[in-house]
Amino acid sequence: MELLGIDIGGSGIKGALVNAETGEMLTDRFRIPTPKSRKPEAMAEVIKQIVDHFDYEGPVGCGFPTIVKNGVCMSPGNLDESWVGVNIDELFTAATGHEFTVVNDADAAGYASMNYGVGKGKEGLVIMITIGTGLGSGAFFNGKLLPNFELGQIPYKGYKKIELWAAASAKERENLSFEKWGKRFNKFLKLVETIVAPDLIIIGGGTSKKWKEFNHLIDIETDVVKAELMNHAGIIGAAVACLREHHHGHLS
Repeated sequence: MELLGIDIGGSGIKGALVNAETGEMLTDRFRIPTPKSRKPEAMAEVIKQIVDHFDYEGPVGCGFPTIVKNGVCMSPGNLDESWVGVNIDELFTAATGHEFTVVNDADAAGYASMNYGVGKGKEGLVIMITIGTGLGSGAFFNGKLLPNFELGQIPYKGYKKIELWAAASAKERENLSFEKWGKRFNKFLKLVETIVAPDLIIIGGGTSKKWKEFNHLIDIETDVVKAELMNHAGIIGAAVACLREHHHGHLS
């Protein structure tokens, strides 16, 4: 079964056709830069361009970089404030004529890992952490998604949220070495361990490509492994979310 998966990020919006049984991408990624305004109408227009590019019929799965509840954007994340309260499913359906299933982007990456990757068949509480502009997190209990587990939002040391201190964007902004930044990231993982006591933590997102540069700085009790699907996880996971959430009614 072919499904279109779309991964929306602060800098780019990417899509590809995915084989829902194997999790393989059937086409190259098609990427359009995220409109500078990061506003709903402009972004819906880009979504339409991506759907049209693949000449696709059928439902679309989409990973979205904010808290999403039953298809509605609950917080602006790194996007424009005007997103709050928008029903993303309906907006994108109106723009494209296709049915949409929209989930949080870290939840989508988690879906990919739990269905085809290192999380496959793992029981207990598995937390997926994506390191990018922010720190995304997806939680799965015995393989089932617990939506919108926003661990990057924990306040820390005078920062409104710890992701401002420990995400990849902080590393860039403050020009931190991997040693310095890795210690911050480890602090974040320690908090995650203390608060939710997971059985496994999977690290994904753009920075996970540099795993060898910082994994020696991670010294928590919980097993921590690198996701293997890398940058495509968001697209693959969005397609799976479309399948899962369609068949079981909306989970989030």
